[in-house]
Parts: sequence; C-alpha cells; structure tokens
Amino acid sequence: MVPLTVLDIANKEFKTSLRGYNQDEVDEFLDEVMRDYEALIRENEELRQNTVGMGEKLEQYRALEQTLQNTLVVAQSTADEMKQAARKEAELVVREAEQRARELIQRAEADVERQRAELERLRRETEQFRAQVKSLLESQLALLNRDLSMPAVQEARPLEPSRGSVGSL
Repeated sequence: MVPLTVLDIANKEFKTSLRGYNQDEVDEFLDEVMRDYEALIRENEELRQNTVGMGEKLEQYRALEQTLQNTLVVAQSTADEMKQAARKEAELVVREAEQRARELIQRAEADVERQRAELERLRRETEQFRAQVKSLLESQLALLNRDLSMPAVQEARPLEPSRGSVGSL
C-alpha cells in the first residue's frame, strides 16, 4: 500500500450521482484535507530533519563523552604513575639518607675510637714520662743525699746547688 500524497488528494475525482454529495462541499473538504495533510507532511519532514540533526548531535556528544572518559582515564593513570614515581623517589631519598647516616655514624664511631686510642696512648706516655721524671728526680736526690753525707764534701763545699742537678730541672 502506497501512502497518499497531496497530489493524490488534489487530483481525486468522484463520480457524480443523482443523490450524491454536494460537489462544492466535497471539493472544499478535500482542499482542507489537502492543506492539513501538506502541513503534516512538512511537519513530519521537519521532525525527521530535527531527528537526524539530534542524532548527529547525540553522536557528537557521545564521542565527546568518550573522549572525556578517555582523558579522565589517561589523567588518572598519569596521576597514579606520578604518585608511584614520587613514592619510589621518596623511598630512594630515604634509603640514601639512611645510608649516609649509617656512614656518618660509622665515621663518627671510628673517630671516637681513634680519639680514645690516642687518649690512651697519651695517658700511657704521660705515665711513662712521670715515671721517668720521678725516677730521675729520685736518682738525683739520692746522689745529692749521698754527696751531702760524705764528710769531706760537707766541709769543703758550700751549700749551693750544682749545675745539671735538681735545681736546673
């Protein structure tokens, strides 16, 4: 079945009969149907064009939505990658700082140990020096006491300190 067109309505002719309808009324009604039908066809065509336009816009919006979703996915992925890279870098910085701290502690401990050893060496040397000085003084005092206890020396010598003995220390 083929749909009616405006021309079909305009060109439609009815047979006349004796007791038929008033031809002017029928023509007038057909003219009115033709105008309404033509208006409906135009409106239908406009709606079809609008539907096509809306469909194109809908496709554009869908494409834009897909692009935005892809952009969001890429942005989220990039943000995640940047966070992960920042975490890794922070971990690396922390590990390097901890390693440097361990090295500094080891160096400081080694320095402390060297300083302790040096202090102990200096204490031993000081004790040795004291012992030597004490021994020297004691031997000088013993010599001095022995010289003073000799009877001939007591009479002949005045009590002046001699050079190179305790007084010159």
